[in-house]
Amino acid sequence: STDEVYGPITGEAVDEAAPLNPTSPYAAAKASADMVVAAYLHTYGYPAIVTRCTNNYGPYQHPEKFIPRAITRLLAGDPIPLYGDGEQERDWLWVEDHCAAIRLLVEEGAPGEVYNVSSTQLSTNIDTAVSLINLVGGGTIEHVGDRPGHDRRYALDSTKVRSLGWQPTVALDEGLERTVAWYRDRIDWWGPVLAADSSR
Repeated sequence: STDEVYGPITGEAVDEAAPLNPTSPYAAAKASADMVVAAYLHTYGYPAIVTRCTNNYGPYQHPEKFIPRAITRLLAGDPIPLYGDGEQERDWLWVEDHCAAIRLLVEEGAPGEVYNVSSTQLSTNIDTAVSLINLVGGGTIEHVGDRPGHDRRYALDSTKVRSLGWQPTVALDEGLERTVAWYRDRIDWWGPVLAADSSR
């Protein structure tokens, strides 16, 4: 699952006890799936856990997502499309750090529990876009109409999984640099992906 199930967070980061408050059909579907998993545990004793992560990024992410979309457009000489004013704040989690948390929870997580997984490295979308422009070596931003139901801020408290020994290992600046380098070198992967999407 993801941080979206809690809805917009205006104050301190929320822990797993926070009420679910999805504000879009997409987020509501995720919250519903969380409840289905909990129901299987309660009814059938299925040994399930739920993880709720923040925004992942890194190699092999589909170019429809914000960071790879921004990078691939910049590499093509196109502007980064940015929803609304770009001040939406997100917590960015390096994908391999997320995978490490899932592996740990499969081995040591308690069935029936929910675990937030976050890096606590928050950045506004416009600041992230500017960082990517600097890493690519130039580019522009094009503000576009905001997405319906677009929450302004997500922030998760991941103390619970950290108490089991997990910690994020890749800082956002380093992760963005590594991600830009990967997409710069792997047009053989993302070029066909974009071409296939455009042909639908």
